[in-house]
Amino acid sequence: MDEKYDAALDLLRRLDPSNLNENLERIIGLEPELAEDLLSSIDVPLKVQQDKKQSGRAYLCCDYNRDVDSYRSPWSNEYFPELSAQDLEESPFPSKELRELEVLANDSFDVYRDLYYEGGISSVYLWDLDEEGEFAGVVLFKKEGANSEVWDSIHVIEATRSEGDMFTYRLTSTIILYLENNGRKTALSGNLTRQTEKDSKVDSQDAHQSHITNLGTLIEEVESQLRTQLEIVYFEKTRDIFHQTRTQNSATAELNKNNQEEIVKGLQNL
Repeated sequence: MDEKYDAALDLLRRLDPSNLNENLERIIGLEPELAEDLLSSIDVPLKVQQDKKQSGRAYLCCDYNRDVDSYRSPWSNEYFPELSAQDLEESPFPSKELRELEVLANDSFDVYRDLYYEGGISSVYLWDLDEEGEFAGVVLFKKEGANSEVWDSIHVIEATRSEGDMFTYRLTSTIILYLENNGRKTALSGNLTRQTEKDSKVDSQDAHQSHITNLGTLIEEVESQLRTQLEIVYFEKTRDIFHQTRTQNSATAELNKNNQEEIVKGLQNL
């Protein structure tokens, strides 16, 4: 089983990331017993769904808010498509107190999204851990540009008490980037993942607001670092490739230059 799982991960790393969903479905079709492990460990492009109970308000779908083939909305706390009564009894929901934190987190990161992304969609999902006051969750952002540019930001969090009022926040962040220019048949896709850990104090008088402040500061720092790394990895590497493929033909050189400029412009639009 472990060998098959490792082989599947190795194969997915080598295949075209723009076809990740299709490749993942094919592997699960060949080895159904790997489905749960692969779906929980592989970050795929985020899907968008509408909350029918909140005037069709959009929310993001991933494996962390999925149950059977339905996805829980952070706005109404209901699953869509609606689950059967039997399935709903076993469906995961945050506790009442954690749901209050989840609502505050969604409102707060929606403001963050508007300020930093100037558009797009955000969603936050939380679930309880065994120890009282500790929790895990995921913060999601999706921004689509006008010319097939897509930016997915996935932050999986774990907040555990370390000592007294101090909490340890463990963050696994993944950026999935896709840029395409159909006019010049140029496409760029891939992802970048980083893990971060930080200890911060939580005010016992206003724990919810403290958690939001600590998580918001940490995610802001990580996203800034990842964007810088993506610019270095993608743009510098792309420029090297274009330089290597240039010929003495001035028309080809000009085309390569235009392609690079379009890729840079694509990320700037996100």
